[in-house]
Amino acid sequence: MLSEEVGPVHRSSPESDDPVGPVVERAVERLLDAGDRPDDTRLWSSVRGTSRGGKRLRPRILLDAYDALAGTAPRETREVVVRVAAALELLHHALLVHDDVIDGADTRRGRPNVAGTFAEQARESGASPRQAQGYGAAAGILAGDLALTGAVRAIALCGALPDTTERLLDLVDETLHLTADGELADVWLSLGPCADLDETLRTAERKTAVYTFQLPLRAAAILAGRDDLDVAVQRLGRDLGLAFQLRDDLDGVFGDPAQTGKSNASDLREGKCTPLVALARGTWAWAELSTVLGDPGAGEQDLRRARELLEASGARAAVELLAADLERDAVGLGRDLGLGVLAERVTGTGSDPTWSAA
Repeated sequence: MLSEEVGPVHRSSPESDDPVGPVVERAVERLLDAGDRPDDTRLWSSVRGTSRGGKRLRPRILLDAYDALAGTAPRETREVVVRVAAALELLHHALLVHDDVIDGADTRRGRPNVAGTFAEQARESGASPRQAQGYGAAAGILAGDLALTGAVRAIALCGALPDTTERLLDLVDETLHLTADGELADVWLSLGPCADLDETLRTAERKTAVYTFQLPLRAAAILAGRDDLDVAVQRLGRDLGLAFQLRDDLDGVFGDPAQTGKSNASDLREGKCTPLVALARGTWAWAELSTVLGDPGAGEQDLRRARELLEASGARAAVELLAADLERDAVGLGRDLGLGVLAERVTGTGSDPTWSAA
């Protein structure tokens, strides 16, 4: 499962304090309007529905990074950058639609997703549960494909210089290959037994860091004409992405759903192989913990005990320490690159309210 946007960086603030938000929303709407076709209204409408919600993290990172790096003679105009930012948001939603199909999920953010919406339509028309599920999955695959091709087309037509456009397309291609590899690795890890810490971190890097953080940061460097920063912003994106995923994993077990917007039970019931679980696997707590993890019928008492074991074993503290180290390194590197404010916003360590709690 791809991580939803939760935590300090993802809580919205009033629009008057957020000059980036309206710019991104308008750009995304223009991009969705451009994708309308009279003969595929239902599928594209489902893409529109999926694109609502979320805090536009990837476009925000791209725009903030570009503004910080561009200087007085950027390679491309900000208008071009906004178009690319909207394309990255559409790409994100394409991956979410496909991710739901992979997970067999019929809801996202508490609402029916693309697959769930079409499956329900099939059931209402008299289809069997199996037929409805297959129809929903087909719709999810096709809608995700449309969103993905729409995102790539938007970058190809963004109006940048030809060599810039070619480099952006190469970057997106590289990103999609790595992200697909990470998503497949995540499914593999779910087959059990849980892998070691290094493998779970590699999976998190490819599944989350590459497209959520490295892609917008590297695109910003290309658009700003700062090719010399590519290696450094990749490292920054890796650190931010891994820290983000580790915090997300902690929220998935110890978080308050009312605050995080995500369940604190599903990861345990699914037996999700995260760095948190990988660290616990080598401790005295594993014998008992393993009887709860992966049990879809685990009750609240079982889940409470699993959390106690993850804490008593030291796994929680180790993950929190690793996340804090990555965040500290990211903020330090960000400052060296002129991206310190952005890194502080993402990690929730700065005073800028734009991406923190309102």
